[in-house]
Amino acid sequence: MQKLFIFCAFLCCTNTTNAQFCNYTFKGKISDFHDNSFIVGASIQIMNTNKFTSSNLEGEFLFRNLCEGKLVLEIKHVACDTKRVSFNLTKNTFKEISLEHHLEELKEVLVKTNTKTEITSIEKSLKKEVITQFTDKSLGDALNTISGVSSLNTGNSIVKPMIHGLHSSRLLIINNNVRMFDQEWGDEHAPNIDINSSDRIDVVKGANSLRYGSDAVGGLVLIRSKKHAIIDSLFGSTTTSLNSNGFGGNLNSEIVKTFKSGYYTKFQGNYKRFGDFKAPDYYLTNTGIQSINASFRVGYNSYEKGFDAYYSFVSNKIGILRSSHIGNVSDLVEAINNREPRIVEDFFYDINFPRQNIFHHLAKVEAFKRYKNLGKVSIQLDAQLNRRKEFDLRRGDLRNRPVIDLQLFTTSIQPNLEINKFEDFKINTGLLVRYQNNDAIVNTGANTLIPDYNKYELGTYAILDYNLSETSELSFGVRYDYSKIKARKWYVEADWTALNYDVLFTEFDTGITDSLELLTKPEFTFNNFSTNVGYSKRFGDAYAFLFNYGLSQRMPNPSELFSGGLHHSAARIEFGFLTINKETANKFIMTLEKNNKNFGFSISPYYKQIDGFIQLIPTGIKTTIRGAFPVWEYNQVDARIFGVDIDINKEITNNLDYKGSLSLLQGDDLTNNNPLIHMSSVNFSNKITYTNNDFHQLKIGVSQRTTLQQNRFPDFNFTTLNPVTQQQVFVDISSTPPSYTLFGFNSSAVFYPFKKGSMEVGFNIDNLFNVSYRENLNRLRYFADDLGRNYNLKIKLNY
Repeated sequence: MQKLFIFCAFLCCTNTTNAQFCNYTFKGKISDFHDNSFIVGASIQIMNTNKFTSSNLEGEFLFRNLCEGKLVLEIKHVACDTKRVSFNLTKNTFKEISLEHHLEELKEVLVKTNTKTEITSIEKSLKKEVITQFTDKSLGDALNTISGVSSLNTGNSIVKPMIHGLHSSRLLIINNNVRMFDQEWGDEHAPNIDINSSDRIDVVKGANSLRYGSDAVGGLVLIRSKKHAIIDSLFGSTTTSLNSNGFGGNLNSEIVKTFKSGYYTKFQGNYKRFGDFKAPDYYLTNTGIQSINASFRVGYNSYEKGFDAYYSFVSNKIGILRSSHIGNVSDLVEAINNREPRIVEDFFYDINFPRQNIFHHLAKVEAFKRYKNLGKVSIQLDAQLNRRKEFDLRRGDLRNRPVIDLQLFTTSIQPNLEINKFEDFKINTGLLVRYQNNDAIVNTGANTLIPDYNKYELGTYAILDYNLSETSELSFGVRYDYSKIKARKWYVEADWTALNYDVLFTEFDTGITDSLELLTKPEFTFNNFSTNVGYSKRFGDAYAFLFNYGLSQRMPNPSELFSGGLHHSAARIEFGFLTINKETANKFIMTLEKNNKNFGFSISPYYKQIDGFIQLIPTGIKTTIRGAFPVWEYNQVDARIFGVDIDINKEITNNLDYKGSLSLLQGDDLTNNNPLIHMSSVNFSNKITYTNNDFHQLKIGVSQRTTLQQNRFPDFNFTTLNPVTQQQVFVDISSTPPSYTLFGFNSSAVFYPFKKGSMEVGFNIDNLFNVSYRENLNRLRYFADDLGRNYNLKIKLNY
């Protein structure tokens, strides 16, 4: 009886199971995401089952006799990225599924054309291979290899990029789609970027920068990361660099993990350490550098949707040449007249005072989604925290306290819409909302150079790219930016009156005084309008003509408005003025180029008219309790900058290549009929490279770079009383150093000592003949020569 009961129960369970309804149908259609055309021959499989089929001539497919529950379909096509979709099946169902049918074709187009900022942009790029050569150097050093790009240096470790003679707030630096804000207003404030975290760097010389800001009067530098393939893979590299000059080097390592599902992650870390660097005839005391950098990225990558989260940390400890610390005008005159620094000591690793300590955190989250018959919608949130400490030579309780301590916080949100449903044109439009807070730490024992302030920004833009024909494109863009800045600054009451601020800015006066100082709350609002027009035309397979016009407006930065005191690391007194207004620039640039390996060239003339150009110029000497220091003041003039960049490449033989460049520039102060200060000199370079891919991919190159003396400079020399000798002395701070030519040697070879991966070994020599020279755009040229010969060994392991 018991056995009979068990048998009946078993039959009931079996009948119940068989009673589950498994007669549903699932019908679908597969179409192209772009134009809704049918995709024929796609393979469709229900995961964890043996059911599969393929799409017919109308892109349709059908599954029968399916049970209720969750379906996971995998769709494959030879010209598409594999896609998985999930459905809950509760009835007979029809679904339309889109695939990015032209993926492989688009990747090919991406490599050839769409890498540009805009289709008509005039730009040059540095690939990963070139970036690796500068693994132990700065962003500015790497960009110096591009024609039309120079740098404003403070020694050899602080390098500010310049494009066509313009730098700082006029030059936008975009790090992984985030605009950098790191107190860039200072001449001796270099970008806090580790170039080892990037895979490509683009320099945009033209006007195509409206997506990133209206104030790119000089140009745009884009630090880009690589888009990884959608495969299951784990790879990485480690680069070691050793240098004879500075007896230091660099260690950089990165590892990347990608998944077939589209997810990816990357970690990169870098450590750099140098002691005192050396000019040809002496050590440059207290010029060491210590840098610790790291970055982390995680994201999801597919054609229809994705996200990218990125974080980077930069910590720089930079020594300032000890001899550049002047206590009075006598020190400055002595430095200018003597060929050797006042202080020359033996090599040392320690970084003493004066020095800079900088920390920079950057974080962003970006996500996008594509919609059929519309385009791509994306949104980005980012935040930055920059902490800058500048240390001077001080005694007693103040010895280890910075004289300048600034903390800058910036955050923004940027939604963007890219409409690409039309065949011949694309529209890119977006919005920017940004907030910035500067906190001038007050317990430094010195007056704050830049005060506390809050800054609010709202911007919107629209860019149209239009294909006029198969060989010509037109782009047009407009942008509007609203900016408001609220500051809190103490002024000496006598200065407030002398500058006529008590009449011009009565609304800023709070009526609060303390020891002859007046508390003010300046508040300014700016409305900036910008536009650009670009045109490109291709002739045959090699020739192209590009033209850009841009109107840019730039509001004055906080330094230009509020500076008022001793800038210790610059060893000068700086004054800004509340009467400074915004700049307006009209920019024209064109390029005729031939892209051909056998023989290619690029000729790019440009012209910029800048009304209300803000410049920082020396005006005399001021004596303080710490000594006599040069006084530099901001003022505004009408200016023009014009010139031409020329690049040439030639394949001499199958193994021998030549590259050359020439940059000509002239800057004029139209208001005073003077040359502009700090303009790049005429320079040209040549490089010959021997390549043998059959022998360990051997490369051997010899390079030459010549910089001519800048004979066009404003005369800001002056005579002043030497407080030590009580005599009038002539201070020549305007005359420029003579021309110089530097030669270099570079070589590399690739070996395969392991079963997987490779090892690349490079040996290079900078300043091959150990030439003594001084660069006009190096702020420390008054005090010491530039770097002497350097031997460099690089070893890169790819795994």
